[in-house]
Amino acid sequence: MRAAVDDFADHLSRVRNRSAHTVRAYVTDVVSLLDHAVRMGCVDLPGMDLAVLRSWLARQRTMGTARTTLARRAAAARTFSAWAHRAGLLTADVAAPLASPRAQRALPTVLRADQAAALMDAPAQAADRDTGLPAETEAEAGAGAGPPEAVLLRDRLLLELLYGTGVRISEACGLDVTDVDQARRVVRVLGKGGRERAVPYGVPAQRALDAWLDAGRSALVTPGSGGALLLGARGGRLNPTTARRIVAGWTAAAGVPRVTPHGLRHSAATHLLEGGADLRAVQELLGHSSLASTQIYTHVSVERLRAAYRQAHPRA
Repeated sequence: MRAAVDDFADHLSRVRNRSAHTVRAYVTDVVSLLDHAVRMGCVDLPGMDLAVLRSWLARQRTMGTARTTLARRAAAARTFSAWAHRAGLLTADVAAPLASPRAQRALPTVLRADQAAALMDAPAQAADRDTGLPAETEAEAGAGAGPPEAVLLRDRLLLELLYGTGVRISEACGLDVTDVDQARRVVRVLGKGGRERAVPYGVPAQRALDAWLDAGRSALVTPGSGGALLLGARGGRLNPTTARRIVAGWTAAAGVPRVTPHGLRHSAATHLLEGGADLRAVQELLGHSSLASTQIYTHVSVERLRAAYRQAHPRA
């Protein structure tokens, strides 16, 4: 069974072009499933059936596993079963009838437009007032790193890109300088599943980009920087974990509700829809493969409208 798991991981990575995170999660789920199957007396893959799969999910549920995690594990089982059947390792696609627990989708946290504006302005205001860097950015810079002025310009561009384009944090950190078309104000983004899309950005992001390229990136660049657009304080490509800490630091400095990079993506989508953007256009901008993923933002707008009604209407 170990060989089957290795081949499945290779299929996810090379054929399905899944991210390393997705491959790791699916492989972990499949290993858990196969361990459960062995405990139930299955000595090889052909002995696994739908009853084993349902027993595995039931056991996970009794252990208190979240519904979203159960849904992902069911999806991993179906993907593995379909692949194993095509590869001749299973005589039938035993997981095809397997139902997923319905995940409870919480409404995403979003900033108001004025709060988002305050967050975007925070790095520039810190530079004007010479108040220094937030603790999270200060820790990332550390001793012997690039000048604080360059780091401030980098942080300003990071925030503008995340909110101004709605890209994922991994997509922003993966951008190269050559991915930016300044003439058309468009960035070329490589998203999930290797899907490429062009995303426009606005004038504030262009100003942040100009400042970063003129006076920031050159102060941090090293021979190992390559073509990366966003650089860490020591010249390497900025990594998503560091970027998340930077965003957290600036939300605190700006005095706005704590929001993650994905929360800025949520905010961008919500503000686009509230401003009259078409749902299909927002889907394309965000790189969602399914319109259902985008429709949650219509729920956010309705909830905000309902909250405003309850607060303001005398007969609410």
